[in-house]
Amino acid sequence: MPISSESSNGLSYAFYRSVMSRLTDAGVPFLVGGAYALAYYTTIQRSTKDFDVFIRRQDMEQALAALASGDCRTEFTYPHWLGKAICGDDFVDIIFSSGNAIANVDDEWFAHAPRVEVLGMEARLSPAEEMLWSKAFIMERERFDGADVLHVILRCGASLDWPRLLRRFGAHWRVLFSHLVTFGYVYPSEHSSIPQWVMDQLIGRLQAEHANPPRSGRVCRGPLLSRAQYLIDTEKWGYEDARLAPQGPMSDDEVAQWTAAINEKG
Repeated sequence: MPISSESSNGLSYAFYRSVMSRLTDAGVPFLVGGAYALAYYTTIQRSTKDFDVFIRRQDMEQALAALASGDCRTEFTYPHWLGKAICGDDFVDIIFSSGNAIANVDDEWFAHAPRVEVLGMEARLSPAEEMLWSKAFIMERERFDGADVLHVILRCGASLDWPRLLRRFGAHWRVLFSHLVTFGYVYPSEHSSIPQWVMDQLIGRLQAEHANPPRSGRVCRGPLLSRAQYLIDTEKWGYEDARLAPQGPMSDDEVAQWTAAINEKG
């Protein structure tokens, strides 16, 4: 299915097409995500003011160099997950992980990526499973991607690679489970979208943990879901931030920069 999307300010597609062309010419493998991938998997057309491109971390410097030109600038905005290419009012997010540094782009993203037509050009999309993985953790006060997660399950549940999805979440399986429980509430007639064995396995894990709680110390995993809403837990109430090494994927400097940017736009 050819994919296009309307932006709220009549944004030209020329810049987006140029980004795809430049990355291709530079030999940088990339995947298109965001509103364009959501439209492909769910048919939901959403106005968008940016363009999300997913790459491997090792390709970031090469990608930014390929996208820099006289009328455009690039920046490595957040070293733990994202850079940008900016041209006037247009910008593209160059993404290699997620805001909590968990959903890292690796070879499997590319191995399972469908090839489609995006803005009149052939491109690969972020796989539905990896899209679910990254979106499932977005639970900010001002943005919650739960509806996107449920819509992808609704439209793609029968074809999802559920073993891979479970493996992606790993120790964070409760995040996936919470969305699956909510799915049953939102769509009471669509239980078949989620295999019974998936629910049985996750319910079994839940029962096992309640019977034998893991020894994890006084940790708050809330910052993995929202960088703002659990600051009181880590700054005032004495909980350890689950994002921080050695148990988490982020450094003190990365957390500090990501926290400082809470009130920034774009």
